[in-house]
Amino acid sequence: MWRSENISRRSILAIGAAAVSAVALTACSGSSGAPAPAAGGNSSIVWSTWGTPDELTRFNEFNKQFMERHPDIKVKLQPVASYGEYHSKLLAQLTSNTAPDVFYVGDDKLGQFVSSKRLMPLDEMIASPASKTKKEDFFPGTFGAAQQDGVTYAAPNDVNNDALWYDKKVLATAGITEDPATLAADGKWTTEKYLEMNDKIAAAGLTGSMFWNYWATHYGWISAQGGTAYDASGTFVGNSDPKTLAAVETLGKYFQDKKFIAADTLPDGAGADSKFVTHKAGFFAQGRYTIGTLKGAGVEADYDVVDWPTPDGKPAPTGIAASYLAVNADTKNKDAAFTFWTEFLSAEGQNFRLTGGGNAVPSIKGADEVVLEDNYPAHAQTFLDMRDIGFANYATEAAVPALSTDISDLFLELYQGKNDARGTLDKVAALIESKTGK
Repeated sequence: MWRSENISRRSILAIGAAAVSAVALTACSGSSGAPAPAAGGNSSIVWSTWGTPDELTRFNEFNKQFMERHPDIKVKLQPVASYGEYHSKLLAQLTSNTAPDVFYVGDDKLGQFVSSKRLMPLDEMIASPASKTKKEDFFPGTFGAAQQDGVTYAAPNDVNNDALWYDKKVLATAGITEDPATLAADGKWTTEKYLEMNDKIAAAGLTGSMFWNYWATHYGWISAQGGTAYDASGTFVGNSDPKTLAAVETLGKYFQDKKFIAADTLPDGAGADSKFVTHKAGFFAQGRYTIGTLKGAGVEADYDVVDWPTPDGKPAPTGIAASYLAVNADTKNKDAAFTFWTEFLSAEGQNFRLTGGGNAVPSIKGADEVVLEDNYPAHAQTFLDMRDIGFANYATEAAVPALSTDISDLFLELYQGKNDARGTLDKVAALIESKTGK
């Protein structure tokens, strides 16, 4: 489970339904090919998620239109307000055979649920003519722990990759005349250039960059710098890879020098969002949901996005936060549950949930236009480009409850100067081995 300060950023962020205005789910209307409901002509399914009031409003709008298309399927949303309570409640329901038919699972819990054998294998139904969500339509790197031993047990409902949002006013205050997105377009967005900008911003008395302390930050940085955290077998090798060690040394140094800040550690009332919209930080690694924060503060014109820097200026894979939709293996209404599942995840379903201010990035082909709506930010295509090559949380970690959180705690020790890069990576390797045997 992520820290409470981070729950809204790393779990709710991937729901992608934070829009109050209603829009029509036009393309989903052609559902005549969907599986029939249960034998009696009527099915009732319950599905569950966490979310804010605005997000739940959009979900209920989806339910309403779904039932208009499928009058023989009754759908009920069973929301849980707290992400921190959601998965424990769901596990208890699965144990007592009272769980919903369809439900969300966070990326830090997914492996645990897959291992529980409580999720319905989906490949056969995904491949059926009735499916609106073919496996090849999803971006491969987004599945993560949803696939085990060649079997698919869930799919990402939408995603959020952390682009580097940057404040053009702060850069100007620091005497920086080059634009990061322009440098990236020219293949010149290098790690050297990025760190140089952070140095100048810090010299101006401001914060260089802010990151949330979770798996996508440390593994995203390692990947961007050419390092390797896990090998193809799922074994942690970061403590034996020279490029990983060098990357973590740089990461630790910039945190210890206060040029980078862990957003989780900022005090209540003076958090990272506040710091960013008041022009006190140059860069902030966050997802598409940042649009709402900037527009709410009326400062959106001052900001843009760029991908993470690399030694040679060529884009590299970074982490993608996600949540997943699964079907209860014991559902009594398999066909109806799958009909809901496939329409919710379809391009049309994601368009409906993300259009008009939605806060995430589609996980399936055919819905990218929602990211480019309103032409904001100017380089919104960056979110799509990063998603196309990014990666979900490593299955090795996602399979063990709290492992990713415990690893993040070890990285926080590095950031606070309580350990060095070598010691941190060795402790991470020992922890993973003790929990997974790898």
